[in-house]
Amino acid sequence: MKSVTPIFGLLRAAVLVVLVVAVAACSRNPATGVGNLGPGQGAPGSQQEFLVTVGDRVFFETDSSALTPTAMATLDKQAVWLNRYGNYRIMIEGHADERGTREYNIALGARRASIVVNYLVSKGVNGGRITSKSFGKERPVAICNDISCWSQNRRAVTVVQ
Repeated sequence: MKSVTPIFGLLRAAVLVVLVVAVAACSRNPATGVGNLGPGQGAPGSQQEFLVTVGDRVFFETDSSALTPTAMATLDKQAVWLNRYGNYRIMIEGHADERGTREYNIALGARRASIVVNYLVSKGVNGGRITSKSFGKERPVAICNDISCWSQNRRAVTVVQ
């Protein structure tokens, strides 16, 4: 009986190796790219892919709705992705930091959203797919009385719907 036990151990190990190889082979599909993604990337054309590989927000200087070179580079990537995946509608959210009155910041957020909409349309994105809304200072992502927080809140966010 002792001589049979090592054979079963070898068979069990061989089966495990075959299963591991089979699972690894099945988890990668070159035709769809599924299984070849980095951590958190999402499938091509997914909202997750847009968020992780393209970027969903651009930032503005204090009291400004002018696009920075960094913002334009992000919006260029957004336009390419949105033109490739025309089935999505998007909303551009305009935001401001906590300084200034509510009314002023709603207007500033609206200008920021509008400049982003116009830029994306100029890059070929169908304007009929885009809506915009200003939240002013009502939806901060960072809360503190410091430039480090204010700079994160001066933004426009592209929400893929």
